[in-house]
Amino acid sequence: MEMPACPATVLVVDDAPSNLAILTETLRGEFDVRIATSGPEALRLVDASAPDLILLDILMPDMDGYEVCRRLKADHTTRNIPIIFLTAKNEVSDETLGLALGAVDYITKPVTVPVVQARVRAHVELKRRGDLLETLSMRDGLTGIPNRRRFDECLERAWRHSMRCATPLSVIMADIDDFKAYNDAYGHVAGDACLRRVAMALSEVLRRPGDLAARFGGEEFAIVLEDTDLAGAMHVAEAMRLTVRALGMEHVGSRAAPVVTVSLGVASAVPVGVLLPESLLLTADRMLYQAKLAGRDRVVSDCLPLAC
Repeated sequence: MEMPACPATVLVVDDAPSNLAILTETLRGEFDVRIATSGPEALRLVDASAPDLILLDILMPDMDGYEVCRRLKADHTTRNIPIIFLTAKNEVSDETLGLALGAVDYITKPVTVPVVQARVRAHVELKRRGDLLETLSMRDGLTGIPNRRRFDECLERAWRHSMRCATPLSVIMADIDDFKAYNDAYGHVAGDACLRRVAMALSEVLRRPGDLAARFGGEEFAIVLEDTDLAGAMHVAEAMRLTVRALGMEHVGSRAAPVVTVSLGVASAVPVGVLLPESLLLTADRMLYQAKLAGRDRVVSDCLPLAC
């Protein structure tokens, strides 16, 4: 039985309680409606949990809707959220400015309920279709887990979060041991099946929404662990190693074990200004190389300078 889709989230931003009440009543039967009474509050809510669409008033104290829109469109993590200006400003120049800033629509007050419902419904549907296409473009076609592009995006976002909050961030690089020999012994069809099973095994170890396992390329995988120090990342990496080994896939060409195994390199850091996300990735890759040199089927780790 197919599960019903979750309702789309609409953030309504207006400093007038009467407007908030009307819009909430208009939309709440179809959407998950959230409200903000100022620009700064709206930005905080979006940062905490991005909505599917924003209905945004322009005339507000402290920070007007135009500035809220500018800030959201300047951040690559929020710039694709559709914004509909809903305002008493009805000059052509006002509408032109709003659309130039990146809004998808412009509705003038007083509002007509069916018009608001229809336009919100249409833009939410367009957003969901775009999200689906984006999701497909971020998936590895063979294994079904996130691809290198998605990993790079996740690492950048996690790095900014860790820098802002002064929390540790860890990366794991994992590689199937002697995978070329596996393909030679069992064929590429079996090799593809092996990649899929290993990918699923690595992903299933992760429990938190912010963590991500991706296919990095070939038989190599990369994992991002937010708010995780070196000890925690080592624990996850060891769980991944044991989970893959427990699959019990025969591997007659392996120099590490009679079954498929992985080697893993772990790196951790609390991001500071002198470091870059690439530094964490390169360190994890270097640790993976050390794990291979040490005999494979093992975990090797290191912290970046200033990180621990």
